[in-house]
Amino acid sequence: MNGMNDWSVVKAEGRLVAAAVHDGHSIRENLVERLSLDDASRLREEDPFTGIWTGVGNSTIVVSTSRFEVDLNRPREKAVYRKPEDAWGLSVWNGELEDEFVNQSLEKYDRFYEDVKVLFAELEKEYGTFFVYDIHTYNHMRDGESGSPADPESNPEVNIGTGNLDRERWASLVDRFISDLSSFDYNGRHLDVRENVKFKGGEFSRWIGNNFPDSACCIAIEFKKFFMDEWTGIPDEVQVALINDAVKSTAEGVLDELNKAGVRNE
Repeated sequence: MNGMNDWSVVKAEGRLVAAAVHDGHSIRENLVERLSLDDASRLREEDPFTGIWTGVGNSTIVVSTSRFEVDLNRPREKAVYRKPEDAWGLSVWNGELEDEFVNQSLEKYDRFYEDVKVLFAELEKEYGTFFVYDIHTYNHMRDGESGSPADPESNPEVNIGTGNLDRERWASLVDRFISDLSSFDYNGRHLDVRENVKFKGGEFSRWIGNNFPDSACCIAIEFKKFFMDEWTGIPDEVQVALINDAVKSTAEGVLDELNKAGVRNE
């Protein structure tokens, strides 16, 4: 499935799905001239490199459309940033964005969720249960390139968001996932992985939890942008590759716990 090049939804054999819904940077042509936000500012709030990490999945969902056109991880009524307060105080548009442009963006929003619903329904039918890696990044240098980073006490290197799933139903899987990711040898140390400290998950994981509560375990995984320079957009390629390995190290445990969880029919 392909959202007219707005995203790719690729189904493959297996119970692991990896999604990067904020990986994209493209804006449709009729909106480009309406933008007041420069390219670098947009990129700073997007989640570059998350598409690379979807290699852990059998099936993958990678969005090429920028969140500044339509944010697929927000509720539909908030998916288009119309005011600065919707977008970290940034003025995205030259003037007020007319409803016709908003509606075109929301049509994409609806098509995206239609596409992923088809994928998840097929996986549910074939496997009973499946797992979704909902992969994101977040900023911690908002005071500028030479400013102080956000307090690490409340900004873990990896935030595991489980606020939108049945924690009791998936307790063993979530605990195993956190343990395996925390245990990964990250260049001689361990990543700071904590649950629901910075984020609990957005609309994508909420939608999955509501529509596939017994069959899908979706964890929102937010990597702090310690692996890159937020202000130049330049990554540390070694760390990007290490994070990829760290994510892949959890797959065996996820599948093991999925098998233990079984299928719940109530």
